[in-house]
Amino acid sequence: MTATKTANPTAEQWVLQFSHGYDGPFMDCSRQYAALFKDTDYKVCTVYLTGEPNDEVAQGSASDEVIFLNYSSKQVRGLKLAAIKDFKKIVASRNFTLCIAHRFKPIYIALFGSKLPVIGVHHAFSDYKRRSRQWLANLFHDRLRLLGVSNAVRDDMRACLPKFKSEHIQTLYNRIDVEAVQGEQVSREDARQFLDLPLDAWIVGNVGRLHPDKDQITLIKGFAKALPELPAGSLLAIMGSGRLEQQLKQLAVDLGVADSVRFLGQVPNGRRYFKAFDLFALTSDHEPFGMVLLEAMAAGVPVIATDCGGAKEVVSDPEYLFGLGDTSHFSDLLIRFAKSKTVTDEKNKLHSTQKFQAFSDTAAREKFDDIRELWEVHG
Repeated sequence: MTATKTANPTAEQWVLQFSHGYDGPFMDCSRQYAALFKDTDYKVCTVYLTGEPNDEVAQGSASDEVIFLNYSSKQVRGLKLAAIKDFKKIVASRNFTLCIAHRFKPIYIALFGSKLPVIGVHHAFSDYKRRSRQWLANLFHDRLRLLGVSNAVRDDMRACLPKFKSEHIQTLYNRIDVEAVQGEQVSREDARQFLDLPLDAWIVGNVGRLHPDKDQITLIKGFAKALPELPAGSLLAIMGSGRLEQQLKQLAVDLGVADSVRFLGQVPNGRRYFKAFDLFALTSDHEPFGMVLLEAMAAGVPVIATDCGGAKEVVSDPEYLFGLGDTSHFSDLLIRFAKSKTVTDEKNKLHSTQKFQAFSDTAAREKFDDIRELWEVHG
């Protein structure tokens, strides 16, 4: 168990944030929740269940103290008794008043390893489809409250946990530090050079695992249908890796657009290069939130997405949405965006500004305060 960035343990009150790990978006999720207590009397201690000690992660977590338990995925299967024991030691070391736990395993450990009120944050659908998880949530319902990263995730949990009061399962949207994201994004020219994309092409971007949930089949089919009416040399650039890679590449060959579809593979810190795109398209059928949409907006790139899951809550404007698997509508949107660039840029500027206001740390603090007040009133 390794601690870094240690603060004064005798400070007034502490919040314990417990995350499964820091891979992918979860380090920034820790930052987001630590930011809720900025300029308050609370200190934040963030604990990562898995993952080796990492100075960059400690700094990026924006917490007063960061602890790495350094468990492997194998070690936290089953009853997790060792992790519970370590968690109890951490709880005893500070004047903790609240635990915020991300994903189910940390929630499980926090409930059995302490008597603290626990706010469980869920970033995916179907976390409470299992009866064993429903049993656990109901067992600890007196001190467990739940947050979903979108209304879609919230409603999924409410449907799985009918014994919970509906007000005890709320939404707190994910958000980005706009200035920080924009500060690390490189120019359009540099992004295209890094990704080996032509400087003069009109490019549709997509980012995500090559997985059925992301529905890149509709993405490629819609692009192929639109291509004859898109600017000459237009490309579809797909950033990500996964088990469908060969199937998707074969689909592009079968549709005769293999030369116009670029598979970029897994790109570390891919959001740095979003300015390479002229339009960002998300075709997912099972998106809990859609952080990549906000990151694309931060790059000044127009976004379109399927009318499902959490993505429609981020995009919201019906003009920017299309039905799941609706290849024709998706194709029509590509053509319209390609042919009306000036109008699109102006409307997207307003669209992005509104979104950043809704998905900001300030808006989240206000919503979180309202939620905590609601929970205190209703008990």
